[in-house]
Amino acid sequence: MQLKNQLFIVCGASSGFGKAIAESLLHEGARVIAVARGAEKLQAMQQQFPAMESVSADITDPASIELVKQKLAGRDLHGILVNAGGPPAKQTLETTLEDWDNAYKNLLRWKVAITQAFVPLMMEKKYGRVLFIESSSVKQPLENLVLSNSLRVAVVNMAKTLSQEIAGSGVTLNIIAPGSHDTAAINRIYQKKSEQTGIPVGQVREAAIKAIPVGALGTAEDFASLATWLLSPHSRYITGQTFSVDGGMAKGIFG
Repeated sequence: MQLKNQLFIVCGASSGFGKAIAESLLHEGARVIAVARGAEKLQAMQQQFPAMESVSADITDPASIELVKQKLAGRDLHGILVNAGGPPAKQTLETTLEDWDNAYKNLLRWKVAITQAFVPLMMEKKYGRVLFIESSSVKQPLENLVLSNSLRVAVVNMAKTLSQEIAGSGVTLNIIAPGSHDTAAINRIYQKKSEQTGIPVGQVREAAIKAIPVGALGTAEDFASLATWLLSPHSRYITGQTFSVDGGMAKGIFG
């Protein structure tokens, strides 16, 4: 992948997609600044991967971006994985305005801040890769996820707009839109459906898997393979694009 000795910031690196992508980059010989709240999980990863550095922080907190800058310490940055957890599963009429304020903070605001903090550094070097992990809901709204459905679309349009504004800079911005994967994050959706219907969570999960055209949940490792390529020099001619990784669930021709 031509990633040897390149330096990446990986947000949400202690579990799920973030961890799988951090490990994929490290296996390719890249260096990683892993950012996550779980200090113990980060320490365990560092023992396995000496080339990994870590920042234990909540990346949605504005102060955390400054901590990451300090860890970078003026070194050349080659890419960022912009990734954090999602909001609670709710329908529109059961949300509160506080839910919407929190969703703005946790889904959009910090992503604008981290983009503004690090993209100019990469532009100075005329090279960089920025990859956002959002959701397949940006192409096709998902049941019980109105907060995610709404705010993630704003992230995609911010990234698309910036990709056009800096298209000649050598820095690309793309989005991966995951569907159902076998990670902890999917469980909140199954739990919500179970509460609504009275159907046991296991049966809800089984029915959801049957509805996926390929007949299976994705894995974090499946997802990481595409993410690693998009973070590599090989993706130089791709910017402003949103890639669905959803087992064929999106029905539109541009899914």
